[in-house]
Amino acid sequence: MTDKTPETGRRAVVLLSGGLDSMVSAARAKEAGFTLLALTIDYNQRHRVEIDAATRIAAMLGVERHVVLPIDLRAFGGSALTADIAVPKTGVVAGEIPSTYVPARNTIFLSLALGWAEAAGARDMFIGVNALDYSGYPDCRPEFVAGFEALADLATRAGVEGEPFRVQAPLLHMSKAEIALEAARLGLDAGMSWSCYDPTPDSRHCGLCDSCRLRRAGYVTAGIPDPTDYAARP
Repeated sequence: MTDKTPETGRRAVVLLSGGLDSMVSAARAKEAGFTLLALTIDYNQRHRVEIDAATRIAAMLGVERHVVLPIDLRAFGGSALTADIAVPKTGVVAGEIPSTYVPARNTIFLSLALGWAEAAGARDMFIGVNALDYSGYPDCRPEFVAGFEALADLATRAGVEGEPFRVQAPLLHMSKAEIALEAARLGLDAGMSWSCYDPTPDSRHCGLCDSCRLRRAGYVTAGIPDPTDYAARP
């Protein structure tokens, strides 16, 4: 499910949101020898500035093709990222799934990645989910990754005909500090990535949403410079 080494030049679809985790995940895929097909979902999210970050990262990684696919999840709502609901700024309550959870987001995204992977002859998909320092989202857990991988083989012609798909989640068991250090090891400019759920009007990280808090804490723990421009600190 994670860290499988391919033959050089083999294609993989990488989900590239523009965030630090997706950036490092895609770079790990490139390091492993994959030719990258980058998929960014424009779901009309509050923090659409991350799409610009994904475009910059795709160019930096030299992907074969970058698709920005529009799908308006605001039509469904149900999240602070897709509806007129305030983004929490006081930290996550332990044991609660926060309002920034987007219903079935990673299931939707991986389904779209699966469709492109099968059409392109790719059998690997990379996603930057993380089950340690995260916001408690159910679709960031190892059980979800394993379950979707099993689903992919049941739902596709390739899977039925004996060509299994692999959902690779190289950051799944890494802390945010380890991810920050991995970005540095890979020689990535982490300042190109975007994490904030609620950007300020002048396009800065708010510094108070859960994603900003996790990112900043990761860099503090890692003991390396944080390139992020935060508008505020808790």
